Amino acid sequence: MEHEKILRINELTCLSRQRPLTDEEQAERAALRREYLDGFRANIEETLQGVSIREPDGTTRPLEKKPKTPQQ
Repeated sequence: MEHEKILRINELTCLSRQRPLTDEEQAERAALRREYLDGFRANIEETLQGVSIREPDGTTRPLEKKPKTPQQ
């Protein structure tokens, strides 16, 4: 995510502490937060794809994604 967008999220958060945000500002902040979180999750997932687990017998296996439970 671009640094300017992160600064805008922070700016909107500071504004929300001073006064209620307009509907447009709330929508902008929500969209920017969603973009930030999506990028963060994609980055973490990419990092975890390179992780291997070493078993007690010395073998290695790739880290597996947990299956989603019905609540997720």
